[in-house]
Amino acid sequence: MLLTSTGLPAHAWQAAPASAEAAQSAAPGWPQATSDIPADANVRFGQLPNGMRYAIMRNATPPQQAALRLNIDAGSLAENEDQLGLAHFLEHMAFNGSTNIPEAEMTRRLERLGLSFGGDTNAFTSFDQTAYLLNLPNTSDEVVDTSLMVMRETASELLFDPEAVDRERGVIVGEERTRNTPQLRATRALLQFVAPGQRLSNRLPIGDLDIIRTAPRERFVDFYRAYYRPERATLIAVGDFDVDVMEAKIRDTFADWTNEYPAGPDPVIGELQPREAETYIHIEPGAQSSAQLIWTQEPDQRPDSLETRREGVLRNLGLAVLNRRMSELSRSSNPPFLGGGGGHQELFGAMDIGLVVANFETGAWQPAIEAAEQEQRRLVQHGVSEAELQREVTEIRTALENAAAGAATRQTPALAGGLLNAVNNEDVFTNPATNLAIFNAVVESMTVADVNAILRATFDGNGPLALITTPQPIEGGAAVVTAALEASQQVPVEAPAATEAMEWPYTDFGTAAAPSDQSVIEDMGTTLVTFPNGVRLTVKPTDFSDEQILVSVRAGGGDLDLPSDRMTPLWAIDPVLSEGGLGQLTRTQIEQVLAADVVSVSAGAGQDAFTLSGATRPEDFQTQMQLLAAYFTDAAWRPEPFQRMQGLMGQYLDQLRATPGGAFALEARVLVANGDKRFSFPTAEEIAGGSIDEMRQLFTQSTGAGPVEILVVGDVTVEDAVAAVGATFGALPTRSAAPERPASALNVAFPAPVSEPVRLTHTGQAGQALGYVAWPTTDSIGDRRDARIASLMAEVLQLRVTDELRENQGVAYSPRAGASSSTVFPDYGYAFIQIETPPEALDGFFETADQIAAGLRDAPVDEDELNRARLSVVESIRRARNTNPYWLNALDGFHDDPTKIEAVRNILTELESITPEEIQQAAQAYLQPDRAWRATVTAEAAAE
Repeated sequence: MLLTSTGLPAHAWQAAPASAEAAQSAAPGWPQATSDIPADANVRFGQLPNGMRYAIMRNATPPQQAALRLNIDAGSLAENEDQLGLAHFLEHMAFNGSTNIPEAEMTRRLERLGLSFGGDTNAFTSFDQTAYLLNLPNTSDEVVDTSLMVMRETASELLFDPEAVDRERGVIVGEERTRNTPQLRATRALLQFVAPGQRLSNRLPIGDLDIIRTAPRERFVDFYRAYYRPERATLIAVGDFDVDVMEAKIRDTFADWTNEYPAGPDPVIGELQPREAETYIHIEPGAQSSAQLIWTQEPDQRPDSLETRREGVLRNLGLAVLNRRMSELSRSSNPPFLGGGGGHQELFGAMDIGLVVANFETGAWQPAIEAAEQEQRRLVQHGVSEAELQREVTEIRTALENAAAGAATRQTPALAGGLLNAVNNEDVFTNPATNLAIFNAVVESMTVADVNAILRATFDGNGPLALITTPQPIEGGAAVVTAALEASQQVPVEAPAATEAMEWPYTDFGTAAAPSDQSVIEDMGTTLVTFPNGVRLTVKPTDFSDEQILVSVRAGGGDLDLPSDRMTPLWAIDPVLSEGGLGQLTRTQIEQVLAADVVSVSAGAGQDAFTLSGATRPEDFQTQMQLLAAYFTDAAWRPEPFQRMQGLMGQYLDQLRATPGGAFALEARVLVANGDKRFSFPTAEEIAGGSIDEMRQLFTQSTGAGPVEILVVGDVTVEDAVAAVGATFGALPTRSAAPERPASALNVAFPAPVSEPVRLTHTGQAGQALGYVAWPTTDSIGDRRDARIASLMAEVLQLRVTDELRENQGVAYSPRAGASSSTVFPDYGYAFIQIETPPEALDGFFETADQIAAGLRDAPVDEDELNRARLSVVESIRRARNTNPYWLNALDGFHDDPTKIEAVRNILTELESITPEEIQQAAQAYLQPDRAWRATVTAEAAAE
């Protein structure tokens, strides 16, 4: 066998094409070559003689890791009528055998290097691109060379073995079945409405099931040869490596890629048809009720330039004003809609659209469409005010300044994604400093008239096209909607009233306190601080992300303080508490006063605490702590957000019930907790009967006593964290002791085994079903080794259900296995297998699940399989440990529970020490058929 200089196999498909000069001339150059926008100087842009482009960027966040992206400039729009769905199908075949990698071996090779299938190894197909994604756990030669070789195999060496194609048909059908949701059907209706006669209207990437089931191998090969070509390909590499070395590897791997076959043409999108005002009603049970007003225009095909970016800045500023106005409307008493906003989109070269959207409660379409129409018209007729404009300038500039300040620690996968988007859109990839400079230059010279002019142009063209999506018919149909819209257009609109400037009033919480105790966990770089009033602070300074500080405030008992036999309204705690604002300021006023600050607030109810969380930067850290302390001491609990959530949640329940996965999510947590209502999702009756007064009482009663734990992680010093917390939470009155909780608060049980599956139903398609089997395991309290063995056992389960149910049987797109172990409730944990499949395959699923469980019980896993399961977990944890969110989650409880410190400290060494025998012993202990709990979800009509 011939070997390349990297020691990897040479490629078979090397028939000579036209000259290298011809191939390169057919390929697009880099857009910065003809643009007046400077590209990011940290990226090395290049092009091989065969026409393939590459972009390489060194980035050490996280260290010793990398991301590769291969973009093919072809998606579903390039398909012929007899190929619908094959661009996406072909993407699947990249994992099913190539010249130098046998079928099923590609993912295994990558798993042996620590890349998990679906997490680190993935791909997607859109209308205009197909992209292959690898996230590399390290940048050793073995990992990089193998990953590049996998990309190279994908580019030209796929085999399309007929048997492999046939096996994958079921997977694609399963993906279509899983993704065939009310939302997808509403999207299809939107495209058919706005783009009649254009290719976009019938080119959803999932394609045509008849073609997916029957297309012969030659049809796949035709598309592959026509569009997988070096002149249509771009390789992106971002990570902690030497750029010169990476460039040499890319050249060595891809320079011999040629394609002698005729190139496929660029798709003919079709002409945009002239349209008058028109109304269409799409009836879709389970979809969000919405009213959309749309204006279509010829697509803007100009290349990326300072002028097009100037127009984009002006348009975005004007639309930000519209979105804020609509947000304030949705927050008002008796609002005309639940939420809404305006936007501008470029639809894959078919058209540009301006649109206004309003989501409404079922049946309440008329006030929604009237309010949306009038707000859009108010914007066009009266424009934006200088004060409104400057508020948006301040907020956007602040975000851009923050991005520029943190540019050195941008995450590698995010950078690779940004380059991928720029490549696909043929935009110049710019760094945050350039983005800020362009923005500042635009706003320095702009006028209100400039913004208003571009807003009028945004909502010009064909239309308005009114699209109503509703779960139930509208009496009178489109004619009634059209009449309401025409009547609304006759209503005069006035410019909005100016708002008064306000100051931030929450700066004094009492006398700042100094710590009463302080200690350091040296090996974790973490400091534990206690204040005299009982407030506890845990601080971990990091250099993972410049200009990022994450804060979490934990108080009360969370679920431990809630009844287990009835539902409470705490399901709405985040939107109700945060949107309710403060005693002295509404949420809208908070946003206005703090527009120049990078701060945030969200609330949550965990199993053992209620939380208030925020994200900020060093210069706004004090304000962030003031904001959280203000919500902790002076939350307003205004009723409007609760009423809004009641309206939203009713439809959300309908949306969930419309798919088997959603219907199961509604029931699963409480069923697997043996009916404990603390794990329950509210019913429509419970939502309607909920009370904000009860929510407030439960929250304030629970958080009013006992210690407050504050976690601070990120670009912060211990001294600054101590000072900011001491001046806010540390200055509050002394906390009283936490009340004694009954022992029953800790009681949660896994359900008893069932002889027949528990039968649940959904309201969606009859061919959609779900099967689930779970076994009780253990908790993650104290010594966590048993729980970690169970978790790793579940990773082996995942490998086996993927191989058997997806690859061998083809009955499911994404079968899942996993494990959960409580850190709060003793002895509570479980492992599970879940599948979405046709209802007729459910019996076979349960048989297969039992066989897989028996296989784990009967024999130890081999070292290769265990290491493939283990490596992806270990590498994902290693990656996560270089991020602030990981530590924010990991550090809670350090003040009280030394076992939590040890659990964080030893997790990797413990996972690496687990043996095949321990996995088998866990399977023997847990995966017994007489301990299993099973459930199915089938369509209501099928269940009757």
